[in-house]
Amino acid sequence: MDSPLRLYRPLAVAFGEAVRAVHDDQWGDPTPCTEWDGRHLVNHLASETLSVTPLMGGATVEEVGDRFDGDVLGADPKATWASAADDAIAAVEAVSPDRLVHLTGRDVTATDYAGELVLDLFVHRWDLAKATGADATLDPDLAAEFGRAIVPFESVLRATGLFGVKVDVPEDADPSTKLLGMLGRRADWAP
Repeated sequence: MDSPLRLYRPLAVAFGEAVRAVHDDQWGDPTPCTEWDGRHLVNHLASETLSVTPLMGGATVEEVGDRFDGDVLGADPKATWASAADDAIAAVEAVSPDRLVHLTGRDVTATDYAGELVLDLFVHRWDLAKATGADATLDPDLAAEFGRAIVPFESVLRATGLFGVKVDVPEDADPSTKLLGMLGRRADWAP
């Protein structure tokens, strides 16, 4: 897989395309993330993305505090996402791959932190596209690579609640279906 630091821009841009495709009357529509509608899903990513710049810059989670909690989207979710993504892309592209990023209870390299971010962007773009009827096709090679990267940590990540209940899929399922199932999503989900 390409470095997560290099994948960040294209996956943030792809998520942004899904955000721009949301019609005004779709923000409250359900998504494959059962606890989030479209607005909540984009808010989750925007909040995470707003944190990227200070965290990549050396701030701790405690220093970032709660300034990106709650509704960060305001009256113009699309503009908020675009601004947050532009800033985060610049921060990711400027950081040294080995820089330590101080997350809750652990320090990871910027590369490892970007790995978490790109998976979130990849999967949540699918969630938003499915919710809004946009093209939800996942890159099968990238889906396979994410799947291989997750397998060694799947039980640990599932215990944190970051993944939904695993969806069983056939052994011969395509890489996207397998990844989605691992993350608790049904590839045939429809609103």
